[in-house]
Amino acid sequence: MRGVAILLAVLLLPAGGASAGPLDELLKEVKQARQQEAKLDRRREAEFRAARERQAQLLAEAKARLAAEQARSEELRRRFDENEKRLAEAEETLQRRQGDLGELFGVVRQVAGDVAGVLDGSLVSAQYPGRGKALLEMSRQKALPTIPELENLWMQMLHEMAESGKVVRYTDAVVEADGTEKRQEVVRVGVFDAVAGGRFLRYLPETDQLLVLPRQPARRYTEMAKALQAARQGLVPMAVDPSRGAILNVLVQMPTLKERVEQGRTVGYVIIGLAAFGLLLALYRLAALGLVSLRVKAQLRQPEEPRGSNPLGRVLLAWTENRDTDLETLERKIDEAVVKEVPRLQRGLSIIKILAVMAPLLGLLGTVTGMIQTFQSITLFGTGDPKLMAGGISQALVTTVLGLAAAIPLTFLHALVASRSRALVQILEEQSAGIIARQAERLHEGETR
Repeated sequence: MRGVAILLAVLLLPAGGASAGPLDELLKEVKQARQQEAKLDRRREAEFRAARERQAQLLAEAKARLAAEQARSEELRRRFDENEKRLAEAEETLQRRQGDLGELFGVVRQVAGDVAGVLDGSLVSAQYPGRGKALLEMSRQKALPTIPELENLWMQMLHEMAESGKVVRYTDAVVEADGTEKRQEVVRVGVFDAVAGGRFLRYLPETDQLLVLPRQPARRYTEMAKALQAARQGLVPMAVDPSRGAILNVLVQMPTLKERVEQGRTVGYVIIGLAAFGLLLALYRLAALGLVSLRVKAQLRQPEEPRGSNPLGRVLLAWTENRDTDLETLERKIDEAVVKEVPRLQRGLSIIKILAVMAPLLGLLGTVTGMIQTFQSITLFGTGDPKLMAGGISQALVTTVLGLAAAIPLTFLHALVASRSRALVQILEEQSAGIIARQAERLHEGETR
């Protein structure tokens, strides 16, 4: 194309005046250019053919690899199917051969889990921590347990049984009620109790720690714990919790007498105050009537010497002062003296009786107010949490108990004080009747003479 363009350009030049030399050179250049382009085209064609042959070779190789992989895939699929079939046959043979042995290993795994739970919550784990981890893993695995694992299960069970019958003394970290941790001497009674410093301990499996109970049981139990920790040999009495701490936790959660009284709130305090006042008044009247009874008995032994320090003496003084009067006047004077003494002897009886009646009524009042509070809690919060209702129920029951506990002794004391006063009044009435009878007899004898 380049040579044609040059030739056309030459032909367009004006005719005449041009020599033939440059045209030959131009023709020569055109020919050389054509030869170079032809050579370049042949080289490009050779490169294209070589590339095409190489691509064809790569395609053939890829097809060959594809065919080989397909054949290999077919072979693997066939082998997989054969292995699946053989595996199913092997599993069937394994199930058939295991038989009862598989059930036995299932029981072993269950026992391992149960033993792991017992060991984790045992007081022995405070001294030997981490005993149940291997058993817990054994209970979770699906493979058959090995002989060492079975031996470990056996040894852990034997170790727990052996430690349950020992009283062991060792040093360990103990967490106090305020959160501080101190190393103290711990005495462990089998798997039942652990004490330190004369105080009962609780084992916390989550942190492998021994904690001092925030509230200790009754004093007689702590005294046993102190005696056990101080003893080095011989037999020592000790309270044992067979539930491994459950009974002890319930025991320390029981409210004390003070806490029970506080549950009664205002009504409970009123009942206690009235009961205390009634008891003191009854005891005071019993003591006073006892003293009066002694003086009256002494006066009975010496009726000829009346004294004004006792009721009978004052009645006898009324007789001696009016001995020479007529019988009717004497009878009235003596009756007046007896009537004066009766209120003194029966002083306080009505108050004690009123308090004995008021105590159960106040208990009933506390019961009603407690139930009202309980129903209010139910209305506001529902019945999902029993603790919200516990306060009202506690007040209702405690006030009832306090009212009955106050009414029973007050009723008994009222009856006792009333019987003492009636006995003294009866003595006065008998003596006054005797005086009147003797005076009437004396007057009758005088008239007869």
